[in-house]
Amino acid sequence: MILSRIWTAFILIALLAALGLYLFSAEHKKIFSLLVTGKDTDTLVVRSADSASLPLSVHQQLALKKTAVWDKYKVARTENGEYRIFRLLPTNGIFETARFAVTLSLNLIGIMALFMGFMNIAEKAGGIRLLARIIGPFFSRIFPDVPRNHPAMGHMMMNFSANLLGLDNAATPFGIKAMESLQELNPDKTKASNPQLMFLCLHASGLTLIPTVIIADRVIMKSQYSTSIFIPTLIATFAATMAALILVSVRQRINLFQPVIMFWIFGITLVIALLIGYVNRLGSDELQLFSNNLSNGIILLIFFLIVAGGVYKRINIFDAFIEGAKGGFETAVRIIPYLVGLLVAISLFRNSGAFDFILDGIKSIFHLFQADTRIADALPTALLKPLSGSGARAMMLDTLNAHGADSFAGNLASVFRGSADTTFYIVAVYFGAVGIRNSRYAVPVMLLADLAGVITAIIMAYIFFGA
Repeated sequence: MILSRIWTAFILIALLAALGLYLFSAEHKKIFSLLVTGKDTDTLVVRSADSASLPLSVHQQLALKKTAVWDKYKVARTENGEYRIFRLLPTNGIFETARFAVTLSLNLIGIMALFMGFMNIAEKAGGIRLLARIIGPFFSRIFPDVPRNHPAMGHMMMNFSANLLGLDNAATPFGIKAMESLQELNPDKTKASNPQLMFLCLHASGLTLIPTVIIADRVIMKSQYSTSIFIPTLIATFAATMAALILVSVRQRINLFQPVIMFWIFGITLVIALLIGYVNRLGSDELQLFSNNLSNGIILLIFFLIVAGGVYKRINIFDAFIEGAKGGFETAVRIIPYLVGLLVAISLFRNSGAFDFILDGIKSIFHLFQADTRIADALPTALLKPLSGSGARAMMLDTLNAHGADSFAGNLASVFRGSADTTFYIVAVYFGAVGIRNSRYAVPVMLLADLAGVITAIIMAYIFFGA
């Protein structure tokens, strides 16, 4: 299983990298303790520096605030005028990470119970089957192994809709419910089926209409053009979705040139184009208001339609909700081992210096071939996104802080963050929820789709933000 090999490689490479730091770097004699019991507030490296050794950009940052960003380090000026260069541990050690994984799973219980409760009402009222019939002509072509009116069709449609609108809290329960429905059709309960692979790869491509959270972070970082990344991000994430669809279709020998499939693809493209035309005329505040009203309004509309359908079908609505909510609790608990294992491996990989070694190597290649180093400045966000959403956010904010929110690198880092998804987290949660151990080609396809999004993001950055 590819995920097992990646997990094993993360741990082995991390431990070897940590051993190398311990043996050959005097600054990392506490590396083993930090790997195990460290916190992301612990100082990894600290040394003094004189004013002349610091670049102008650092002095400009320190003139406005107490701490400046210099590459992967931070610089602070003490009260007596000395300069300190330091670096914090990239993420929590394995003990804190294991505790966080459990907390994260438990925090999902409320959201999972809520949405799965409403989902159960919709199923008993026939709403899921109605949705399956509407989307059936398209989904039956790209999910040929799923019966046309199977409830999984409706579950997948609700997940894609929630993901499209940026409804993260709703997308996960809908997606897990879709995986459970597809698992009912799976002849090998430990091996991912073709429909499960198609669904998860499309979900992980992360097609989102409005990157509200990224725009909000840019506002916080005092960007004068906080919404400028909207169109590049939408195009990049659409490219990632199309890449995922094409790659999985090739593996599963699905003909994408069927009239129904082409009609839906062009229809979605048209909707996106119309949305771009409308949103492009909105200011930052107007876009935030529009996005929030749209997202939250959709959630309330879904709840209203589900309850109204239950009343019309005369089912016991509250009992149906409780029955579904119990399943949400069980699912949230079931994914704990998968999250603990994956997040601990990622923690070791980042804190050991292995990730920095890879990143430095990529930057060296850029310098060697005299490529645009501004891409390398933004690249950490793209490399971290498949591993950690919070890590990618931190990297993006550091890039905006160091190079400017409206700089080429700052804009590119913002688009990078929106053009990929947390691949390994998604694999752990969704496959873990249904007990899948053999993910087949899911991870390679997801990473290739992420790569398509990253490449498109770079192209869009040159088109929209100049050379």
